[in-house]
Amino acid sequence: MDSAAHKADAEFTIRAQEPSDARAVSAMLGTPGTFEGLLQLPDMPVASRLEYHEKIEPGACRLVAVANDGLIIGSAGLHNIANTMRRAHVRMLGIGILPQWQGKGVGRALMSRLLDWADNWTTVLRIELTVHADNDRAIALYKSLGFVEEGRHRAYAIKDGRFVDAFSMARLHPNPPELPV
Repeated sequence: MDSAAHKADAEFTIRAQEPSDARAVSAMLGTPGTFEGLLQLPDMPVASRLEYHEKIEPGACRLVAVANDGLIIGSAGLHNIANTMRRAHVRMLGIGILPQWQGKGVGRALMSRLLDWADNWTTVLRIELTVHADNDRAIALYKSLGFVEEGRHRAYAIKDGRFVDAFSMARLHPNPPELPV
């Protein structure tokens, strides 16, 4: 195991996403049971997402969850949302988990690592996300980690032939850093 990797559980490891993971991450995000909760389309080529996942994103944190057999079972990241100093303290959360691994602690492990990175190693003060209003499991996870609903987007996206609403949620740093006086 890579010394930088973190053993989250006996069944999977959390580590930094590398450019060489792009193909596996793209395939995972396009899997039925995963893509529906994201803004991905069914039957898209893995190659359609490769360039994005191969890119190193300065100021971001991208993680993968890897099963003991080497399969990437989840990915999550805190991404820059704007190229402006006025929003440099904000990151957008993205997360996707293979359906057979949902509800088994993978999302919580990925989220916990991201929040540790944001709270203890960076100047990130605000984390934002958008979640489909019918994704009760994800909403419960986000709330348990301190995210609060800030608004509802009506007919936010089309999903399986119907328009679905989404919630905007955010989490502020629980103990914002202060300069000593």
